[in-house]
Amino acid sequence: YSKKLFTMSVCVCFLFFLQGECRNFIKVLLSQHGGLFVCGTNAFNPLCANYTRDTLEMVGEPVSGMARCPYDPRHANVALFADGSLFTGTVTDFLAIDAVIYRSLGDSPALRTVKHDSKWFREPYFVSAMEWGPHIYFFFREMAMEFHHLEKVMVSRVARVCKADLGGSQRVLEKQWTTFLKARLNCSVPGDSHFYFNLLHATSEIIHMQGRDVILGLFSTPPNSIPGSAVCVFDMQQLAHVFEGRFKEQKSPESIWTPVPDEAVPKPRPGGCAVQGSRFSSSTTLPDEVLNFVKTHPLMDETVPLLGHRPWVVKTMGRYQLTAMVVDTEAGPHKNRTVLFLGSTRGTILKFLMVPTGDSVSHSSVFLEEVEGFNPEKCGEDSPQARQLLSLSLDRISHTLLLAFPSCLVRVPTSRCHLHSRCMKSCLASRDPYCGWTRGSTCSFLRPGTR
Repeated sequence: YSKKLFTMSVCVCFLFFLQGECRNFIKVLLSQHGGLFVCGTNAFNPLCANYTRDTLEMVGEPVSGMARCPYDPRHANVALFADGSLFTGTVTDFLAIDAVIYRSLGDSPALRTVKHDSKWFREPYFVSAMEWGPHIYFFFREMAMEFHHLEKVMVSRVARVCKADLGGSQRVLEKQWTTFLKARLNCSVPGDSHFYFNLLHATSEIIHMQGRDVILGLFSTPPNSIPGSAVCVFDMQQLAHVFEGRFKEQKSPESIWTPVPDEAVPKPRPGGCAVQGSRFSSSTTLPDEVLNFVKTHPLMDETVPLLGHRPWVVKTMGRYQLTAMVVDTEAGPHKNRTVLFLGSTRGTILKFLMVPTGDSVSHSSVFLEEVEGFNPEKCGEDSPQARQLLSLSLDRISHTLLLAFPSCLVRVPTSRCHLHSRCMKSCLASRDPYCGWTRGSTCSFLRPGTR
């Protein structure tokens, strides 16, 4: 960024915030047109810019990061490019009061979610965003508004918007999404009374497993509950089907939330993508009745069911919470095994092998090992704060995991076959798909294609 602009931002920042917060924390880093698109907090004055990939030189002038990057590095955000536009989920102010899903920088008009409306957002924490079909899906958690409890209840959601949305008319939802809908994600253990894991921490990318497009989510219980974490899997087709179901409404501030009767839903169906050649080929031409319904009914009645009716991994009563996840769907020499790596608040990595069951919709999990990821020699002070895992990534080329902590970046191998190097029984019993007993009478890492 411009040194002059950053220096001015720092001087202003020092008047209101702690010195350690008045830095340029990078919150968006995306590949775009062969280069890099980067957004940073810029001492509470967010800016975005394009850079060359090889020399990291700035291309053109910086642009405002408002609605593209949070002011505070502690605030969660998501971003991706699709169809030439930038889609972001973030906040637009210092206090994180105005949460927004925003589209910008493309040929399509800039659009945002309705401002300061708790039916649309209530203190959301954005986790991920991804493109699937004609939609962009946003995964997040927020305070529920549909429950009648004295205390706040946090739930996990998925929202979606149409990539081709052009906004509403000049009367209703002008420069705002006309296709924004959201639904609750159900990650629970079945029984007489479901045990819910309500807090979404991480998701996988959309992956293809056993003929289905699925997404894996890592959930936990709230702090005042029995400590536990779970991995739940959602079928994207089932997820999309929920958005074709009934809407939910609250007729008055004192009434409970109930499904909207089918006969009360206007036509064309609210929240759908405009279809070229149809009567309403653009969202800007939709009737006010439809636009008003979307504005006041963004919540779906049904929850998104988890695949197989139960979590694929459950870990309760632990000393820590699981908050990060990566999935390797091409593990092993034949690239046909699935391994989950789950990062904990203690800086460790838990490794699970997913084993398909006979019903084609569920898996059982086999715990393989727990690996220490935090390295005091590289990271300095060993404290709970220093061990907070900020990010977890898989480097498929080097077969390693990248762990980001507040003060360091650590690389950890995906396997530790050398621990079983001289014992064939131990090597095979480990069930680690990355390891195998080789002709040299040792337990070795099996590279893809190894026989």
